[in-house]
Amino acid sequence: MSGPGDGKRLLKNVKVYIHEKGKSMASVTHIDVESDELSDIIKEGETTFVKGKKGGVFIALKKDMIKRAENIIKK
Repeated sequence: MSGPGDGKRLLKNVKVYIHEKGKSMASVTHIDVESDELSDIIKEGETTFVKGKKGGVFIALKKDMIKRAENIIKK
């Protein structure tokens, strides 16, 4: 399901960029997703899994990340 729905919380102030190889120190072209809230869930250096889905992407969370995400939801 895409868009708003039960159990979904909208993240605000999320910036998404296509970062081109050779510019701003990028060694490969990639996608940057920048958000203070996401940084509170997925800490610097942690690895996760991203899968394409209809209308966007799905980011899998590991157990520690899930706990942090659920704490944010409770606020």
